[in-house]
Amino acid sequence: MTRSSELRGRVAGVPASGRQPGRRQGRAALIGAAIGVVAIAALFAIDAWAPQLFPSRLPSRAQDGFTLALSVLIESMPFIILGVLLSVLVQVWVPPGLIERWMPRRAWARRAVLSLLGMLLPVCECGNVPLARGLLIRGFSVPETLTFLIAAPIVNPIVILTTHQAFGWDGGILVARLLGGYAIANLIGWIYSRHPDPQALLTARFRAECAHDEHLDGSRTRRSLELFVRELRAVMPALVLGSAIAGAVQVLVPRDVLVAIGSNPVLSIFAMIALGLTVAICSNVDAFFALSFASTFTPGSIVAFLLVGPLVDIKMLALMRTTFTTRTLVGIVAVVISAAFVIAVGVNLLA
Repeated sequence: MTRSSELRGRVAGVPASGRQPGRRQGRAALIGAAIGVVAIAALFAIDAWAPQLFPSRLPSRAQDGFTLALSVLIESMPFIILGVLLSVLVQVWVPPGLIERWMPRRAWARRAVLSLLGMLLPVCECGNVPLARGLLIRGFSVPETLTFLIAAPIVNPIVILTTHQAFGWDGGILVARLLGGYAIANLIGWIYSRHPDPQALLTARFRAECAHDEHLDGSRTRRSLELFVRELRAVMPALVLGSAIAGAVQVLVPRDVLVAIGSNPVLSIFAMIALGLTVAICSNVDAFFALSFASTFTPGSIVAFLLVGPLVDIKMLALMRTTFTTRTLVGIVAVVISAAFVIAVGVNLLA
């Protein structure tokens, strides 16, 4: 048995049979519907009892939220499809052992190399999730895949070029983003490599899919089509939900409040971290969005936004939840925010 098959067998620790995934999916749908009803009720209550909080009425804000959510969805779709295609390519068409043969044997060195894979695969954060799922199914360990997934949205040539186009070398923003993203990815990879049971970081549903892959047969073309459809079915609901939440949050959080605290060296970092979590903009173009805040916010806070946004924004977390448990995502968010804050403070001190 090959190393890839052995690892895939360990990932697939949950049997594919049974009704647990279906029941869990049904519960998730009910919870999501309940949250939606509560959120809509809250919006009507705010509009009725505290209309002074927002300059426009609820219908206008709802239209803005829908437009923003749709723009996030449309912006992400091409990269999702590209990521799914790359995932199918890695799983079906790349010969067994070809990628692994070029990987170092030491765990830390493998993670360091995988975190640079985004240089060769310029896909934004949305498309990296299905590609990471493909690497897991192929046999890469969970810490190795996490290292790639966290680094790829930043350590990629398109992001580097657009960030340079927006900021040049001013304030060390480009260097801090590039080195900071690489360091955070390898830190997360190292932390989760210490986990006693890395496979427990994955959802039962994804492990069941891994077990199902062991039984896929037929021609490569047929397997590719099956995997393409399955991956799209897995990530599209999460993308739609994440886009909807991102659009809603952007019209609920007053921008004036964020701008008012932009000049404070500490509060500005927290404000831009919060903005990065909620404004789901593709990492290929987020530097131009951040540029609009450069005149009122500190360089460190801009770096914090450029680090947090591509790694753990609402849309990205919704996509990652298709593969990783909630506890895992909470840990990743905590590490990313803490590290981004430290890096941002350092940039402010040096700027």
